[in-house]
Amino acid sequence: MSYCDPPIGVVREAVTRAIAEDLAPLGDLAASLLDPELQTRARFVAREPGTLAGRLCAHEAFVQVDPSITVAWDASDGDVLVPGAAFGWIEGSLASVLTAERTALNFLGHLSGVATLTRRYVDAAAEGGPAKVWDTRKTTPGLRALEKAAVRAGGGRNHRGSLSEWMMLKDNHITGIGIAEAVRRCADLWPARTIHVECDRLAQMVEAIEAGATAVLLDNMDVSEVRECVDRANEYRAQGTRVLIEVSGGITLDTIGQYSATGVDQISVGRMTNSAAVLDIGLDIGDDVSM
Repeated sequence: MSYCDPPIGVVREAVTRAIAEDLAPLGDLAASLLDPELQTRARFVAREPGTLAGRLCAHEAFVQVDPSITVAWDASDGDVLVPGAAFGWIEGSLASVLTAERTALNFLGHLSGVATLTRRYVDAAAEGGPAKVWDTRKTTPGLRALEKAAVRAGGGRNHRGSLSEWMMLKDNHITGIGIAEAVRRCADLWPARTIHVECDRLAQMVEAIEAGATAVLLDNMDVSEVRECVDRANEYRAQGTRVLIEVSGGITLDTIGQYSATGVDQISVGRMTNSAAVLDIGLDIGDDVSM
């Protein structure tokens, strides 16, 4: 299992749901017309350039429909896809291949789309500075682990995967309690957790750092405001107090390089998972159908 692969249990569960959705209640009616002894060979081909993700899900779709199908890959998640070049192969029953085809392509197209868009953000950020690109929890319900794996395949990094991974204090959490008291309670109740505070102005960031936060999120600030916050945070770093600095909110491919140049550690982008276009990938079935 590689760094870019999602947990296999999550893969199997997601594919099982997808196959059931496609086959209920009567199965694949069109494929049932075919002779089950007919065999075929097919290849996965990208119709446009992109970054591969979702390979394990596509593989699992064929295996669940028919364990006798052979699946082989010439590329791994994270690899660049060249239009027209085959990167995977299928051999087995024509009927079974056709039944699994759409489920496999749905996963491949969606997750490769996430990886491809992530790669664009990562490359754009690198043109400005060393900041890493983070995803968010703006994911498709039930597919978070798969989409976060696709982000890794695109060169991005994963923010928290669930609400219980660390303490994330957003503006609504600190209303009526205040930043300092919220941080104090977090440190008392969950002393081993990261305490991450959302800030929309410099004064809030200063309060969070002085209260003991381990990370701050600079939310919806322009580049000049972020630079001012980074300069102030660097003063604390010089005194031995270092917090991770994240910036988020309305950041685009055109502006991410400017934010990266400010010296922040992380830039989080929800668009990578909630707005990625599907990458056009097809399964070309050969003419050499045989008994």
